[in-house]
Amino acid sequence: MFTGIIEEMGTIQAVHRGSFSEVLTIGASTVLDDAKIGDSIAVNGICLTVTSRTANSFTVDVMHETLNRSSLAGLRPGSRVNLERAMLANGRFGGHIVSGHVDGTGRITNIKKDDIAHWYTVSAAPNLLRYIVEKGSITIDGISLTVACVTARDFAVSVIPHTSSVTTLGRKRCGDVVNLETDILGKYIEKLSTPAQMPPAQSHLTLSFLQETGF
Repeated sequence: MFTGIIEEMGTIQAVHRGSFSEVLTIGASTVLDDAKIGDSIAVNGICLTVTSRTANSFTVDVMHETLNRSSLAGLRPGSRVNLERAMLANGRFGGHIVSGHVDGTGRITNIKKDDIAHWYTVSAAPNLLRYIVEKGSITIDGISLTVACVTARDFAVSVIPHTSSVTTLGRKRCGDVVNLETDILGKYIEKLSTPAQMPPAQSHLTLSFLQETGF
């Protein structure tokens, strides 16, 4: 579990590609303070497991499903990524509940300066936009942000200078693809409020039963 408050930007040092998977080596410092093999670290909002580490880097495996649903396949050596360690039970909950399981991707379609802030407009598929509500929470590349407005095609967030400077969002340009995780509460509410689809009842009436009973 994460909060969407980015701890540092890491740098992709190496990408080893398999047929349908990748192994990423990521340079970092802060998130390695107490990181152990098997720990979870969110990389651009995606919960990944540390498989090895050195004093200044760690490696993670990225499976086929993750590559299909996220923007990780586009990373190259030198790419910057947002990093966050799993939330401590005794820590401050500064963002919102972030699982690190992205729902899909969006594309930045507009960036507009608004005094000290910047507005980012992100297009997304209808199956994602249905869970995005005005003044609700959204995770963009692992960053917990507040939704400023939503339309049938896209949504927008207003980002303060601090967030732009300490995350990869300040480096983004129109056309860039970003990972999106919608608020998990909405998905659970929808699931629980929808009547369960029960499997069809199994009949015990068989031809042998009918013959045995004289039919």
